[in-house]
Amino acid sequence: MIDLSDVEAAARLIEGRVVRTPTVPSPGLSELLGVPVTAKLELLQRTGAFKARGAAAKLLSLTPAERAAGVVAVSGGNHGIAVAVMAGLLDVKATVVMPRSAPARAVEIAEAAGALVRLTDTMDGAFALMDRLRAEGLSLVHPFDDPVVVAAQGTVGLEFAEDAGELTDVLVSIGGGALISGVAVAFTALRPGVRVWGVETAGAQAMSAALAAGHPVPVELSSVVSTLSAPAVSQLTYDHVSALVEDVLVVSDGEAMQGVLDLAHHAKLWTEPAAGCLLPAARRVLERVGPDARLGLVVCGGNATVQDVVRWNERSIQS
Repeated sequence: MIDLSDVEAAARLIEGRVVRTPTVPSPGLSELLGVPVTAKLELLQRTGAFKARGAAAKLLSLTPAERAAGVVAVSGGNHGIAVAVMAGLLDVKATVVMPRSAPARAVEIAEAAGALVRLTDTMDGAFALMDRLRAEGLSLVHPFDDPVVVAAQGTVGLEFAEDAGELTDVLVSIGGGALISGVAVAFTALRPGVRVWGVETAGAQAMSAALAAGHPVPVELSSVVSTLSAPAVSQLTYDHVSALVEDVLVVSDGEAMQGVLDLAHHAKLWTEPAAGCLLPAARRVLERVGPDARLGLVVCGGNATVQDVVRWNERSIQS
């Protein structure tokens, strides 16, 4: 497991290449939820999501030979964007594998940054193609099964812990688990009294399934939220979450989509359902911890078009 020194080292490595995103109180969300709410606005990060941090750190940590070989990444959207953009800035050839369910804008941005985008029918297929390309000699930039990436995503928590006022509970979305792992490391070290909660959507429950089984297990993916749809978490992220996170809550796709609309209406933030899922989960946290809570939300990304949100909302209603 990584520790605070690893997160701090990652912060030094990526300094100047990523944005120290704002940490702000949200009067609108505070009124909506009935308790003080502070938001860490990673949707304002370079490339529109926290993933820029891990991509930058991993690419900078590669040897010259590894960079020359080119890199491969698998993504439901945001990791692919981040790897493509950061690789372009560092003059590294990148191949990004995405499922066809990934947002069209993510594909467009990755291609515009100079990456070769390979599309597969499913997320499972995307991971399988990634493995084949790695075996052919490309250097892997994994979205979550890498301590360098986990430490870099933990810089979100480092900044949040340093910049926020009083907090009792922090909510973080989970795909493969790198973000919540790093955030939990930072808060455990810097604010040990703060509880960290994970949030998943039904049909993308890789971490919940792992916790129930006592180890990572493959899951069947059916959620419309492609950016949270990892076919399994890693042992690395499972170890962090099982040790440091209070609990992982699961909400429906419909609840996540309503959360997107609520964030737009009450917080004036245009987000993805990967961030929208935080609001229904926050209500469940409040039911468990009581009305004296002071919530922190990691608003992880905003790479969604109006068309994406309409399409996701229609699918969630139909399901």
